This record gives sequence, structure tokens and C-alpha cells, in this order.
Amino acid sequence: MSARAGASAIAALAPHPDGALDIPVLGPKRYARATLRALRRAARRADVVVAHGSSTLPACAAALLGARTPFVYVNIGDPRHWAGSGTRRLRVGAALHRAAAVAAISPGAVGVLRECFRLPERRLTVIPNARRADRFPPADPAGRRAAREALGLPPDGAVAAVVGALAPEKRVDLAVEAVARSEGVHLAVAGAGPLRERLEALAAESAPGRVTFLGNVDEPGTVYRAADVLLLSSDSEGVPGVLVEAALAAVPAAATDVGWVGDVVVDGRTGALAEPGDADALAAALERVLADREALGAAAREHALERFELSVVADAWQELLARVAHR
Repeated sequence: MSARAGASAIAALAPHPDGALDIPVLGPKRYARATLRALRRAARRADVVVAHGSSTLPACAAALLGARTPFVYVNIGDPRHWAGSGTRRLRVGAALHRAAAVAAISPGAVGVLRECFRLPERRLTVIPNARRADRFPPADPAGRRAAREALGLPPDGAVAAVVGALAPEKRVDLAVEAVARSEGVHLAVAGAGPLRERLEALAAESAPGRVTFLGNVDEPGTVYRAADVLLLSSDSEGVPGVLVEAALAAVPAAATDVGWVGDVVVDGRTGALAEPGDADALAAALERVLADREALGAAAREHALERFELSVVADAWQELLARVAHR
């Protein structure tokens, strides 16, 4: 906002468990009375409050009840997560109806919000995840070689990359199994998590010498420059930012068809989709992408620039906030 002549301030409801957030904190706990009072006082100094994350929805609904400052809720996941029971659906629905607007990351999420929570169309807006294109430029052959050298990857041959946490829902084991079924493909795994030791054992058994575990990588752009294809093997997702980053870098993806992954990975045009939980299907998607990597990568970048580039999404946010503040 400040780069576009708009003032903004950011705050957390409560301290982060590991102290990782270096931003002002409103109170001791997310829903403590002191926290909600501080949120209401802060809202008096704003034209609009943007509530980002599931904890902020009930907090804003309670703290800003009857306040003159409206709030916009940012729905970043699958709204069906809240609809497990009738009681829960009613409670979440009541909070959502107090928002002046709800910004969802996908048209699919908007449809779920309408169906599950009966939100009116006028309060729903699609504003997707965004990334700056200049942070993820496509790599030329020299840049690809340099990135592979920096990461300790083979200089020649196809390289697939996984970027994300080594956690159960990410199903990195499927990515390892898919590469094991794909002759000559090397897998680079960027990320850390509780499953690393188990995944290393699986890789040694299924694809010996063809999987490199990089740990956490400070600059993911280096991984994209080194890769021919991004592998996403998750059981559950919204619209993953790593898909947007890879697409901007002209790296197509082979991904499981979960959540709204298809917003970024258009099957046969910007990448290939596979049924979740099926290593054979993911391996087939990987082979399809590698067979037409250059054309799919170019289309992926064009698609990402049109829909997910930061300036495009920032325009949508400015329009929404101005409309809500005026109303």
C-alpha cells in the first residue's frame, strides 16, 4: 500500500509461538479481552481492517461488532474445512456475514462460500495469491547451469523440484516414487520437516543417487532456475504460492489435482495434473511435462503474468478496499 500512496499498518493478534514475527502484537492471546479491545482501538484509526488468517475472522467479528470501521476477511484455504458440522458452519457463517467483503483466492472458493455459508454475491471477490515477477525471472542455459552448480545438482539431464515442507499432507513420498518411475530424472527437494529422515531412506531405496535433499533454501528462485519441472504431490492445497513462483520462472508443473491447483496448472496448457495419492499418475504427468517443457513453461509464465503478478493483484486489492471504505 505504501508504494501506491496508501498508508497501512500490520499487527498480529498475539505473539507467535516461536517469536518469529517482528511486528506489533495486540494482546497476550488471540481472543483475550485485552486483545479484542486493542483491535477495536486500532480499527478506529483505519478506514478498513483486513483480516488475514482463520484466527482473525472471529476476532474481527467480535471486536468490530457495531464499529464504524468495516473489515475484509481474506479466505486463503478451502472453506469446506469449516463446514464439518452444522454447528460449526453456523458459527463461522455468522462471523463471515459480519465482514463487509470476503476475498477468496479462487473462483472455486467463492462457489463454496456461497453454497456453504449463503454469502451474497456482492460481498465476494476473487483475489488470488500474488508474486513479483522480477523476483522469478526465467533462466537461460547459462543461468540453469550456474543454479545447478550452486545447489550441487547434476549439470545435465532433467531435474524435477519439490519446494515445500516435508510434512505428511505434502506427500513428498509420492514425488520420490514418481521420479523413481521416470528414468534419468533427478529430484531436488527444497524444504525441511519431520519426515526428512524417512524420505531420505525411501529415496535411497527407490531412486538411489537421484534425489538431493537441499534443506531450507533462502532463495527459492535458485531452485526454479535449476529445474525443468516443479513437482507438487500434496493431498491438500489451496492455490500454492510455489506454483505461481515456478510459473513466473517459466517452469511448468506436474501436480496433483487438489484444492484449486488447477487455477495455476491448466492441464495440457501450463503443466499436467494427476489424481492425488497415485505415484503412477504423477509419474505420467511428469513425463508429459518433460516431453513439452519449453512450450508449457512459456504458457505457464504468460498465464501467471496475467493473473498472479503482484501489480495485477494489487490493483484488485486497491479497488476492493476503496469500495468497502466508501460504502
